[in-house]
Amino acid sequence: MRVPLSWLREYVDLPATETGRDVQAKLVSAGLEVETVEQTGAGLKGPLVVGQVLTIEELEGFKKPIRFCTVNVGRANGTGEPQEIVCGARNFAVGDKVVVVLPGAVLPGDFTIAARKTYGRTSHGMICSGDELGMGDDGTGGIIVLPPEYEPGTDAIELLELVDEVLDIAVTPDRGYALSLRGIAREAATAYGLPLRDPALLDVPAPNSYGYPVKISDPQGCDRFTVRTVTGVAPEARSPIWMQRRLQKAGMRPISLAVDVTNYVMLELGQPLHAYDRSRVQGTIGVRRAEPGEKFTTLDGTKRVLDGEDLVITDDRGPIGLAGVMGGADTEVADVRTDAETGEATGTTDLVIEAAHFDALTVARASRRHKLTSEASRRFERGVDPQAGPAAAQRCVDLLVLLAGGTAEAGVTEVLAPSAPRSIAMKADHPDRVAGVAYGRETVVRRLQEVGCDVYGSDELVVTVPSWRPDLAFPNDLAEEVIRLEGYENLPSTLPTPPSGRGLTERQRLHRRVGRSLAGAGYVEALNYPFVGDAVLDQLQLDADDARRRTVKLVNPLADTEPALRTTLLPGLLGALRRNDGRGAHDLALFETGLVFRPTGQERKAVRLPVDRRPTDEEIAGLNASLPAQPRHAAVVLAGAREQAGWWGRGRPATWADAVEAARGLAREAGADLRVGRAVHAPWHPGRCAALSVVVDGEEQIIGYAGELHPRVVKAMHLPERTCAMELDLDVLERAGRGALGAPRISTFPVATQDVALVVDTDVTSAAVEDLLREGAGELLEGIRLFDVFEGEQLGAGKKSLAYALRFRAADRTLTVEEATAARDAAVAHAAEHVGAVLRGA
Repeated sequence: MRVPLSWLREYVDLPATETGRDVQAKLVSAGLEVETVEQTGAGLKGPLVVGQVLTIEELEGFKKPIRFCTVNVGRANGTGEPQEIVCGARNFAVGDKVVVVLPGAVLPGDFTIAARKTYGRTSHGMICSGDELGMGDDGTGGIIVLPPEYEPGTDAIELLELVDEVLDIAVTPDRGYALSLRGIAREAATAYGLPLRDPALLDVPAPNSYGYPVKISDPQGCDRFTVRTVTGVAPEARSPIWMQRRLQKAGMRPISLAVDVTNYVMLELGQPLHAYDRSRVQGTIGVRRAEPGEKFTTLDGTKRVLDGEDLVITDDRGPIGLAGVMGGADTEVADVRTDAETGEATGTTDLVIEAAHFDALTVARASRRHKLTSEASRRFERGVDPQAGPAAAQRCVDLLVLLAGGTAEAGVTEVLAPSAPRSIAMKADHPDRVAGVAYGRETVVRRLQEVGCDVYGSDELVVTVPSWRPDLAFPNDLAEEVIRLEGYENLPSTLPTPPSGRGLTERQRLHRRVGRSLAGAGYVEALNYPFVGDAVLDQLQLDADDARRRTVKLVNPLADTEPALRTTLLPGLLGALRRNDGRGAHDLALFETGLVFRPTGQERKAVRLPVDRRPTDEEIAGLNASLPAQPRHAAVVLAGAREQAGWWGRGRPATWADAVEAARGLAREAGADLRVGRAVHAPWHPGRCAALSVVVDGEEQIIGYAGELHPRVVKAMHLPERTCAMELDLDVLERAGRGALGAPRISTFPVATQDVALVVDTDVTSAAVEDLLREGAGELLEGIRLFDVFEGEQLGAGKKSLAYALRFRAADRTLTVEEATAARDAAVAHAAEHVGAVLRGA
């Protein structure tokens, strides 16, 4: 909402010294989001005056039409002589009143005006358009042509209200009243402690039986409908300059008098209005739900197919408007046309003015359904004062009578559904308890009355909410009003005292350790939306019976292409990797931890829990039963260089082993023993995929996979070559490591290292050999590390060599060479017994 400060001062006597910045600070303190304060006419310096075109000479021989004009600017040029000006615009004629800037003036943008020779003539000034004066586009793109009543030499800066300050306010969905000057003025008056001149306080005639006939078939969708009629409107009447300028500053383009008046009143009072050409309306005006498939054309020229939930305005022919959103083309106020022979203006002379109150949810759904947003729908969606309709219609009628010479008919139609004022019961100290500040009853009552509430009672208050505040529905809403008017900045900063014995759960602690571990290993966290579609699951080459294809579908997805919740973290992470690679970042290591959603088949329809009390344990259990399984996963993706090249040596590309090592790092954080084995699992390369497993409750369980992605997946998703990935289930990993974490045992005795190289069949995994060495070495083995893998002719076909470094240490003594060697030999013998391992060189 754009609010000109000059217009705001019409309703509140703000101190003359208050600038737009000062008002901004006051409104922000009251809880409104004033984003910017625009200085219109900044740097503008006169003389800028009204001029009357005396003569026009068409200059020939140039690529574009050029006119040499003489203009009467009164005594503004100091001589009273006509001013000679060269101009290329053609939308004015001899006798027209225009805006002239004279030499010595400065236009917005620090553009200084001086006499200059151009097109063979000397131009002493310039005839101005709206853009050149910083007024914005008026739709014509030409010179400003003023009404004939202004005298030459009149100061145009004051006439056009060029110097002003405009507050740009971001109105939140719960404060629909702030989409009007009336609402902002009320906030400003409260902030400054000044009286408000309410523009809605008008003398409105009582409804009678002479008004235009109206029939409401859906009182829930439309609970109030006011109609007034104005006849004898002059078609040629134009909106006065002051109205045009206020509309422009508020961000609207002047169109015609009838449309401008309805827009002006909407901005002033917050009540959207619509003007119908009475000659085009046939019979009774009605309000009903549309028939499914019914069609009508809106003012933007689009033919729309209506839904059965749409609320429409009708006459005897059918729909003439989409209620609260946009009117129809069939009853549009006709543009003014001038007869070329007689010079008479023709157009709409009789108007039907509608001021109605529509259901906010109905309007919001219709606006989104038809992808049609208007100034009216923005206001109805957020809540319009249902009692403002009669005053807005009267204001519109008064302006049409004043500015267009119309006559207000005596008939007043008002169809009203009975309703009672809304009241809220609240303890007087409720705002005190919410804010932690002792405001006291008097302050609470005073602040609520400033908002417009009627307050009764002593310790137990009964608060009647004003009609323009539909967002006030609960005691906490009233408490918020008191707190914001007293000033959020005045709330003391108090730290909550946590109860003893509570803290992070083991699951939460593991989640934090995992994030720190991966970040420390060089990975960057990338948070992604948890939505997927079938297309990305196809790109991952998942089988038709893969469990990850069984997804939970959303009723109202953000995008039709992603209607389901993710069953794996990889789609989002790989999408982030692809986007970063496409923007020039080729060496990437990303990670994410988050929930995935796996349907169990036991889900049922969720029940809506009450808000006036705490749900029972049975209700909470029922709600939880309706949810899918939501295990927490961790995943990484890598591409490009894992280690950069430099003066220190050659770099190294990311490989499947880095993805496996990331999983090992997470297992170390959980204190779990991670086992790595071969696997074939989409979307990984069948020869470079590792299954990650742990032992839980005595049983080995696969918790994830790591390795290099399949080339077909890389191609389908447009990923860098040899992209690697890892994903595992953090919840199962936590259970595997539960109780394993503790203080490390530190020995003061030295370590004894023994290296062994074992020759095994190529189909024997290094993990299996490592497990056998651990079992055979006994308690003296402190650590084992694979440091070399070799295959060659000297080993024979189908053989490979695995070299391990074994670390032995005793807690109570220094090991002898014989003890370390005996433990090593026992480990080798155990491996030889089970997988046929042979000590290399033996």
